[in-house]
Amino acid sequence: MSNVISIGAPRRPNLAQRQSLLLESFARHRRRADDVYWLKENAEILNVLATGGATLGPQALTIYEAFYRSIEERLRFFPQYYRFLLSICLDLEDLGLPGGKGEALCHWAQRSKLSASELSDLQRAEAERLFARRGAAVRDRALEDRLRAFICHSETFALPNKKAAYELTHIVFYLSNYGSQCPGLSKSAITSLEFAALMAFLDQDIDLLSEVCVALRFAGVVPSEVWEDWLTQALGEFVLSAAPDGAVNDCYHQYLVTSWWAGISGGQGILAHRCAVVWKSRDMPPAKARSARFPNCFTSSGRPEAETGVRCAFCSKTSWRKISILSCAARHDRRHSSMLFSKGFRGRR
Repeated sequence: MSNVISIGAPRRPNLAQRQSLLLESFARHRRRADDVYWLKENAEILNVLATGGATLGPQALTIYEAFYRSIEERLRFFPQYYRFLLSICLDLEDLGLPGGKGEALCHWAQRSKLSASELSDLQRAEAERLFARRGAAVRDRALEDRLRAFICHSETFALPNKKAAYELTHIVFYLSNYGSQCPGLSKSAITSLEFAALMAFLDQDIDLLSEVCVALRFAGVVPSEVWEDWLTQALGEFVLSAAPDGAVNDCYHQYLVTSWWAGISGGQGILAHRCAVVWKSRDMPPAKARSARFPNCFTSSGRPEAETGVRCAFCSKTSWRKISILSCAARHDRRHSSMLFSKGFRGRR
């Protein structure tokens, strides 16, 4: 019995490694870089990391260096995608990629009046926010007045209307500059957010509810414990797994925004550190962010690099004890179960 055999269990990657693998998946494995959905997905994950306060490892952004080098040419050739391109460029720089191209690109896009091609006030607000990040914006007060009038009309959000609810959350994101300034929302606007959150909760829509809870926290309001407890439970059900059959529609966006909410509300998510965002408004008492322990949302697939995906399988039981009016709605909604990332990601039902 003198020989001792050591059986080493697989080591779980640390947070920096998981973030790098996730970026690798989005940058190289899910879609081709000339696909507009590549722009959309990479803009989303980089925005979540940048606005959530992530601290990436020194090598995490090297996979975007070739894209960054050609970004001026891409913007000249595809000006219709200027919002995606500027968002990716600015977030890469803010996350630590050397360069400094963003300021010149924002000023060029502003001088070229690219935002004049936008029919939607929401898209014009997004463009103004992007330009403002590098000092190129000209503030449009009439635009802001129209956005505030929209979000203060609470009756719009008292009935199911996902399009309006998502527009509501993004308006708050832009007014608050993604949590970096107080948006100064009125009580009516807060009521609109609460109505939208309740509709999302009744519909078991983890994606929309995560965004509304983020918007509430950006506005200085701690969301209902019932909503956030459910998000915490759902976050623990995301699983990364390999899917070699190619790109498919999956629940990557639900995973990103739920992890984003977790980091902003004091949890870990995919962010490098806890960062509770709280603003004080004269219309409401000071709010304290509620910190919670969040379960790990990554599992090792045993595959190298980005050969991993995410699926969301909700728990079989949902607690409705805290709101008696929902007791009749306790049947579990499985519409979103078992969905995976793409490029090498397969979904099973």
